[in-house]
Amino acid sequence: MIENGLMLWVIFSAVIAAMLYVDLGVVNRHAHVISIKEALTWSGVWIAIALLFNLGLYVWRGREPALEFLTGYLIEKSLSVDNLFVFLLIFSYFRVPAQYQHQVLFWGIFGALVMRFFFIFAGVALIKQFHWIIYVFGAFLILTGIKLALEKDKEVHPEKNPVLKLFRRFMPMTDRYDGGRFFIREAGRLLATPLFVVLLVVETTDVIFAVDSIPAIFGITLDPFIVYSSNAFAILGLRALYFALAGLMRLFTHLHYGLAAILVFVGVKMLIADIYKIPIGIALGVVAGILGISILASILFKPVAEAPNPTRQPGGPA
Repeated sequence: MIENGLMLWVIFSAVIAAMLYVDLGVVNRHAHVISIKEALTWSGVWIAIALLFNLGLYVWRGREPALEFLTGYLIEKSLSVDNLFVFLLIFSYFRVPAQYQHQVLFWGIFGALVMRFFFIFAGVALIKQFHWIIYVFGAFLILTGIKLALEKDKEVHPEKNPVLKLFRRFMPMTDRYDGGRFFIREAGRLLATPLFVVLLVVETTDVIFAVDSIPAIFGITLDPFIVYSSNAFAILGLRALYFALAGLMRLFTHLHYGLAAILVFVGVKMLIADIYKIPIGIALGVVAGILGISILASILFKPVAEAPNPTRQPGGPA
């Protein structure tokens, strides 16, 4: 069992490392504007790899772990779609040139992989040591779902980001972009470019996303490998998905209601786990059904007035 588990981690790590190398080192070696066609192609590639990995998991470990992975992947992927709108606002706020957005998302998601690795293992250890924490997570997800359902508009206020404020106190900055560089030297001084500031905001924003998404998958499984691999595959395809859906995200006007319902469902599942454990097949069906209904509702019931396109907020970077 230990050898099988170790082999899964080795295979998973090799797949991720190979795909990251191909993505940044080959396909996107030179900064360029990502076309919708290219974005859709890479979105399809990442989804196909995740499904092939899921199939391999089914062959290697059986039906239950495979269903847990698929359910977790679907939850994480759906939550990621909602988070793409925040990335759009961040890039608009800082006026990031289109050809450098992929680079920011690449390193932002690479950092997210590292941070979530530690978050997930710490969360699993806490739940196994203190079982009652699962009730805290369940209640938190229900409250988060209710808050999401009542939320009208997403806003970003980078100027209020405490990490960014601290960074600006200790690191001198330039107010101009310099290609895809995060740091430059001027008059012998090392300066951070606005592109690094954007990366810092994306990274700290992902920490907030992780607080919502990681407890959600704990409601499906506490297997660290399933939790992390489904998380990783969901966020690794996020860059391509961003460029594919950047112009279409406003069409999903009712998606946040579906995501809210999913969070509440998973929260309830965690709260009643000791009384009744909802079968993973039913949980997968509920999650998929809620997503399908919210997408269909977005298509059939359009808002009366379209929201204006996001523009740079007052008080943007100097």
